[in-house]
Amino acid sequence: MANGVTMPPMGFGTYRLREGEECRKAVLHALQVGYRLIDTAAMYGNEEDVGWAIRESGIPRKEIFVTTKLWNDDHGYEQALRAFERSEHRLNVEYIDLYLIHWPVMRARDRSWVALERIYRDGRCRAIGVSNYTIKHLEQLSSLAEVMPMVEQIELTPFLQQRDLVDHCRQLGMVLQAYSPLTRAKMFGDKFLVEMSQRLERTPAQILLRWSMQKGFVPLPRSSRPERIEENFRIFDFQLERDDMDRLDSLESNSRVSWDPSGVP
Repeated sequence: MANGVTMPPMGFGTYRLREGEECRKAVLHALQVGYRLIDTAAMYGNEEDVGWAIRESGIPRKEIFVTTKLWNDDHGYEQALRAFERSEHRLNVEYIDLYLIHWPVMRARDRSWVALERIYRDGRCRAIGVSNYTIKHLEQLSSLAEVMPMVEQIELTPFLQQRDLVDHCRQLGMVLQAYSPLTRAKMFGDKFLVEMSQRLERTPAQILLRWSMQKGFVPLPRSSRPERIEENFRIFDFQLERDDMDRLDSLESNSRVSWDPSGVP
């Protein structure tokens, strides 16, 4: 990242992992498989379970990168500071590596960013960033920020490449994390993806994750099934050829599986 903090090349997402045993087992298994970036959020309702799995793993804390996020109901300077403290308490993992504003809601988001700057300057998290910000939102933030976001987390797949936003983030020196990198399996039946999967003897998920990494993104796949968690991690022993990358790039269709933030002023 721009501040010199390093981030693993792929993470494990926890959205929609049910709190309790499902989340604990999934995160613990992901850590045992080799994942070292765990992405959670106050809204997911599973920060306590993520923290439990990290402690239970026995892996040194410094080897794990933990991300959590400020939810929409907690915007505002004092509110954001209190929300961060609640996340700290629930996670109970010594420190938080990355704290993000989850969505660019109108209400007091500028004051929330000032709070994140304070949290960062006070050394309570190693990096700060945003999620789901458009170019417009980033330009607005640039006009007031003393510390610019180090990370932008957005939906990124071959079917939704957001090229202008990606270019803008990179000009600002931001790392791009890709959520829903597997399209929630909605595009696994794409004709070209199926053909490539058969030809390379790789799953559609592995191909999508490899595309993401080769584009320079940090993908955040999620699964509760041990075999899928393992399968998604097996992407470091192959590369996609240039022709295949070009074909995947050609699949752009502005197809989202999550909410579109472009309508937020």
